[in-house]
Amino acid sequence: MKTLFVSDLDGTLLTRHECLSAYSIEHLNALIQKGLPFTFATARAVTSALHALRGLEIRLPAVYYNGGLIFDVNTREILRAVLFGEEEKKYVLSVLQAHGIDPVVFGADSARERLVWHVGKENAGVERYLARRKSDPRLTPVYSDEALLTGSAFYFKCIGPRAQLESAWDILKMDPRFICIFHQETYQNDFWMEISPHAATKASAVRFLKEKLGCETLVCFGDSANDSDMFDVCDKKYAVRNADDWLKEKATGVIGYCEEDGVAKWLDENAGF
Repeated sequence: MKTLFVSDLDGTLLTRHECLSAYSIEHLNALIQKGLPFTFATARAVTSALHALRGLEIRLPAVYYNGGLIFDVNTREILRAVLFGEEEKKYVLSVLQAHGIDPVVFGADSARERLVWHVGKENAGVERYLARRKSDPRLTPVYSDEALLTGSAFYFKCIGPRAQLESAWDILKMDPRFICIFHQETYQNDFWMEISPHAATKASAVRFLKEKLGCETLVCFGDSANDSDMFDVCDKKYAVRNADDWLKEKATGVIGYCEEDGVAKWLDENAGF
C-alpha cells in the first residue's frame, strides 16, 4: 500500500531558526533516495519554502499558500491554483480596513509571484516580517489600494495585536467564501490571520496530491491551526510535541519536538524504508 507522507514546515519540520537541521537533511534525503514518497504542505510561498529547505532533495510536488498553490519545483509546473475573485478581494480588504488592518497580499502577475503591501501603512509586525525578507524577489511595494489588489491573489496575511485581528476574524470566519486562520506566529509574539479562498486548504491539496501520485493512504505531521483540516483527511496524523494541545487531541500520536528532529526520527523508525 503506497503511502504519501506530508509534513508542515514551520514549527514541525523546521527548527526555530527556520531551517532544517543537518540530521533531518541527511536522514530525509536517505529515505527519499530509497523511494519514500515525502512532501510538505506550508503557508509559505515557493521561494520562502525552498530557502528554508536548502539541502533537501525535493522530488514531489508540494503545497504552498496553505493550499492555494500546488507546484512541482522539478518540472516548474503549477498543478493547481486557487485564487480570489475580484469582488472577493475587494470585500476582504474592506473588512480588514474597517478594523484598522492593512494586509500583505500574496499572489502573482503575468511575470512573477508577488508579495504586496501598501507603503506607509506597515505596523510593527509587518515591518519585522518584511525586514526578514529584504532580498526576496517577490517584494512589491505599492502606494494605493487599487495597486494592492492588482493581479491574481492567493491569500491575505495580517499581522498585529490579538484583539484587533480577532475583531475582523469574527466576521470573515463566518463567510463561506473564505478560509480564515487565526493563530500566534511561530517565531514572534505577533498574532497572524491568514485569509484564503474556501477551496484553498491543506486538506483539499493533500487529497489532490494523493490521487495525482497514485497513493492509497495519507500520513501527515503538524503543529498548529493551519494543519487542522489536513489532520481531518489523513489516515494517520502526528503532532510534534511542541504542537497546540487541542491538535494533539486530534492526532493519532505525538512525536518528538521540531527542535529534536521529531519528523525525521519518526520516519526513520516507522516509514518502512
